This record gives sequence, structure tokens and C-alpha cells, in this order.
Amino acid sequence: MRDAVIVDAVRSPMGRGKAPKDGKPGGALSGVHAVELLSQTLMALLDRNPELNPGEVEDVLIGCVSQVSEQAGCIGRWAWLGAGLPEHVPATTIDRRCGSSQQAADFAAAGVIAGVYDVVVAGGIESMSRIPMGTARLGADVYGPSSTARYAPGLVPQGISAELVAARWKIDRESLDAFSARSHQRAAAAAANGGFDNEIVPITTPEGVFRQDESIRPTTTTDGLAALKPAFENAEMAARFPEISWSITAGNSSQITDGASAMLIMSAERATALGLRPRARFHAFAVASDDPITMLSGPIPATEKALKRSGLSIGQIDHYEVNEAFASVPLAWASHFDADPAKLNPRGGAIALGHPLGASGARLMATMLNHLEATGGRFGLQTMCEAGGMANATIIERL
Repeated sequence: MRDAVIVDAVRSPMGRGKAPKDGKPGGALSGVHAVELLSQTLMALLDRNPELNPGEVEDVLIGCVSQVSEQAGCIGRWAWLGAGLPEHVPATTIDRRCGSSQQAADFAAAGVIAGVYDVVVAGGIESMSRIPMGTARLGADVYGPSSTARYAPGLVPQGISAELVAARWKIDRESLDAFSARSHQRAAAAAANGGFDNEIVPITTPEGVFRQDESIRPTTTTDGLAALKPAFENAEMAARFPEISWSITAGNSSQITDGASAMLIMSAERATALGLRPRARFHAFAVASDDPITMLSGPIPATEKALKRSGLSIGQIDHYEVNEAFASVPLAWASHFDADPAKLNPRGGAIALGHPLGASGARLMATMLNHLEATGGRFGLQTMCEAGGMANATIIERL
């Protein structure tokens, strides 16, 4: 079987997902068209690997959740062309909710292993300032009558699911806030020590060149987070789910951000022929689903499936990257697997770095790859919770 390898992985800095309002500036990337944001990221990836003729890329797989407005037009295609890259290279857009670009990377790897591709680019994009979350729905019923009836009295927002996960795994508010403060502290330490330097590529904006994440808050403390009010408490849900203690706040949830990510994935043989160094190989990957009411517990069965396929135990994994959609998600995952907390999101996660939906999967993988290289770790496992109870899990092996 052919090996699918990661030659490179990059991301934009994370810009706060805040649009300009009442004369006040938005986030650092809010003035950049979504196509342009992805275009600059793709160009930077290829510029870092001059041994590859861009015309040899066989497909561009891009994750994007809100495929509406300026993200509606097969965004990978227009970003590729906007970068001045060869017209004969096609693209497609992938939506597996929050795991969209992780799924793009897994599809790319599967295509390489199957012999469909030799060279492919995978990544993601989400400009949450310019296309706010939920824009694509426009108030529509996206569930349909049959699924709505199946889960009567009704499906719930993700914030309620995060509360249910906290209740089911008995995770209290103090633990949620302590984990969240640690996310900021770890991300701040990584940034200060140059831990993100090899993955972040600069983005030119109307205000200048943006080079650093603006989402990290180094002074965040557990005491400060404790002062925030629950974000999702309401009487209807309290009556329906009396077990909820209302502990999820803006501070222990992922940040809304703008960002893009891109990875260069190819067969090991093609990388060798081009004189490119494979940095890691895809060892195993899996998708799974869980109850769409609890929803965010999907990473647990997805991880179990990936571990079984890999033949590895959780203790053999050197780095766990579990997306911090809400603090209750990685904490429940860690509790289930009795995972070493030192290995869990050691450079912080989406609570500090933000969660630009379609871009997050490849962003996490870039961070995990660089940390494995810095520490000499061998295996990294990444998993993402996704709407509807879905989840991806991917295991890579540093080379």
C-alpha cells in the first residue's frame, strides 16, 4: 500500500471574527475577501516548496462550512486562480461541518493511498467576520420533518450539547474555566517561544501585513473566566434537561475567528522524486457519529475506531489534538480515554486560537505536526466534533 505523506502545512494568523461596525474596526482579517485570504495561504504553501511545479497538483480540496455569499463559488477554484496558478488544476469544496478541512486532508490522503492522486493540496477557509455563522441557513428548517420528528421534542443548539456533555461526564465549571485559561497560557507560551512560526504565513490586508494570532489572551485567568455568565441558559432547556448546571460561557467556548489553512500531501514516492522531505505520513483515519442531541461526543467513537485501525493504544500517542469547540469536549474525551493532560492540546486550542470553521482541521494538523517535530514525538492523534454528532479522527506519524 502506498504511503500518503505530509510535505508541508501552513495557516494564516487567526483574526478575531469581528466585522467593522459603527466606525469601529473589525478583526485584523475582516477586510480581506475570503477568496483572497485562501489565495494568499495557497500561494505561501507553494512558495515554500519551490521544487514542486504547481501544475503537478492534481486537485485542490477545500473545507468550508458557510458556502454562501463570497464563499459560495467553489472557493478553492477561485482562490487557486486568484493566486495566478495553472488553470488546468481543479478544485472542490467539502463540508463536514467543523471537521471540513480535516476531512479534506483525509480525502486527499485516501486518494493518494488509492492511487487516484500523486500530488494534492488540502485545506480550508472561513471568514466569520464577513459571512457570520448561520448565514447559509437564513432561518430555514435544515433538518426536515422526519428527522425533527425522530428527535422530538427537538434537536438542540451546540451550546446545549456542550452543557449536556459537561453534565454527563460530571465536569464542573471550575474545571472548564481552568482548562480554558490553560489553553490561552499554552498558546501564549508557544507564540512567545516561536512555536507557531513555522506554520503561520503572513497575510496582506488593507491595513498592512498581518503576521500573528490576535485571538490569544495571555492574561486570562480562571478567576476572570469565573465572572462570565452562562451563554446558553434558558427556561425551556432547563425544564427539558434538569441535569444541566449551566456552566458553558463565552470564555470556555471556542472563539469566532477568520482564518485559512493549506497542506501539501503526496505519495512518498513522488515526494522523493521531487526532492521534497516528507514530514509525516497518514497512519490511520476514521469517521464516526454519535447521538445528535449530545452531539459533541462524536470524537470518542471516532478515536476508538482510528486506534483500532492503527493497532495503537492511547498511551502510544505522543500528542492529542482535540478541537476545543467547548472546553467540555476535550475534557470528556480525556476522561473517557484516561489521556495524559500534558499531551492534550499542548500549544493551546480553539479557545485561545479560535475556530474558523472550515479551516480548523488543517490548522490543528499544522500545529500538531510542528509540535511533534519540536519534541521528537512519533504519533499524533487529532479529532474534531462536528454538528449532528459526527466526528473525524486522524493519526499521523512523524517521519
